Amino acid sequence: MSQVTYYTEAGLKKLQDELHQLEAIERPKISAQIAEARDKGDLSENAEYDAAKEAQGLLELKISKLKDLIANARVIDESQVDNSKVFILSKVTIKNLKNDMKITYTLVAESEANLKEGKISIDSPIGKGLLGKAVGAKVEIKTPGGVIPFEILEIAR
Repeated sequence: MSQVTYYTEAGLKKLQDELHQLEAIERPKISAQIAEARDKGDLSENAEYDAAKEAQGLLELKISKLKDLIANARVIDESQVDNSKVFILSKVTIKNLKNDMKITYTLVAESEANLKEGKISIDSPIGKGLLGKAVGAKVEIKTPGGVIPFEILEIAR
């Protein structure tokens, strides 16, 4: 059984759009490539046919994984989330206690993470270290660069 993952409405819509793209556009393209390669004759020595069949297998695997992800996805009702502690969709301002640098992250599902937009996965070392903590909490988070002490300055939505 797959694990439940939490998404924003926009994040789930993005997954659904990707699934639609794969099923409605990519799948027919690959079927056409297979038919075209089949029309060229002997399949035992047809590299185009083998490549198209392999691409079809990879596409079907991707479609299957996306369907499974969507089936186990839950949309988060932001109005029901407690702001006193860090949870998914929390916008958290933290201070690195080693260098006094302040940074703000929004904790999101892994598939929505985008560091350029300040969105980090709840499954990342920092995300895991912040989950469930309150404002003022000091946490030491083990990162690939070593253990870094942080203080939570603010939690918002």
